[in-house]
Amino acid sequence: MRRRLCCFSSGIAMLCLAASALALSSPDALKARERRSSTARPTPTPDLPSEAEPSPGDVTAQNARPSTTIVIDAGHGGFDRGGILGQRVAEKMVTLDVAQRLKAVLIASGYRAIMTRDSDIFVPLPTRVAIANSYRNAIFVCIHFNSAKRAGANGIETYFYSQESLPLASAIHYYVAGGAPTPNRGVRRRGYYVLRRTRIPAVLVECGFLTNPMEAQYAQSVSYRQKLAEEIARGIRGRGSVATSSSSKLLAANSATVPLQPFIDQTRVRDPDLSRSKRSAKRSSKSKSAKSRKKSSVASNDSETEKTKPSRKKSLKKHTQSSDDESGSNTEKKSSPKTTED
Repeated sequence: MRRRLCCFSSGIAMLCLAASALALSSPDALKARERRSSTARPTPTPDLPSEAEPSPGDVTAQNARPSTTIVIDAGHGGFDRGGILGQRVAEKMVTLDVAQRLKAVLIASGYRAIMTRDSDIFVPLPTRVAIANSYRNAIFVCIHFNSAKRAGANGIETYFYSQESLPLASAIHYYVAGGAPTPNRGVRRRGYYVLRRTRIPAVLVECGFLTNPMEAQYAQSVSYRQKLAEEIARGIRGRGSVATSSSSKLLAANSATVPLQPFIDQTRVRDPDLSRSKRSAKRSSKSKSAKSRKKSSVASNDSETEKTKPSRKKSLKKHTQSSDDESGSNTEKKSSPKTTED
């Protein structure tokens, strides 16, 4: 009996041990669980450019959230050759080439690039502005080359109009003028149509004078046009690092901060595109008024001739009657002596 009880108790103990062994996990499984719990899951990051956002105290508030959509506008195109009469290098072709290269550089950096024209076609200024304003939280970069009647004129200029566009103009001009082998003509505020009518930050870059022999030679170089595109792209990427005041030039030498550029205010200068349109409108209105005057004068002359035609006929009839009467009287006078003589 005692043997049976011992065997029964030993069997129960073995069953308990087996159950506990089955309930516990193996050391390898525990280690795997610890590894899974200790590894941190990656947090999702927003799709932004690879530039570090500076602190709000060092940069302007407009650039706290950099936009990723860039509207690129290649100046002129189609029948609009650009420049002045007798200019050897066509502005519309070099602006298009720089714009296409800038688009490729920006896309490679993760930006979305929109072209107002991607071929040699003419796009009216209101259409360019409408394309720019159709994209929210975007920036507008217009590419041009300069020209002048004086062959010695040279250098890089950057234009803006609205206050929120000054940091973008400062950054682009800082890099383009700094990387070009031509003089720095500074940042200028001017009311060009494409800058005044856009509701987003907008700049216009004059990449040199095509009427200057040396700069025209630069513009015809593929490597120089690529260099311009890369420097403009650097300015777009670095627009968030523009300092709030121009007194931070010392910081720019030691860090990635771009100084806010001083500018020349030329807002009182008339927009040549706008003045041309006004002149053409005035000329067309003058020509229309002249044509209407000619038509009215011709119509009045026709009416006067029509009115005078019957009176002339009447006078002619009267004249013929009087002449007939005079001839009759003369014949009578002439025949009277003959009758008396007979």
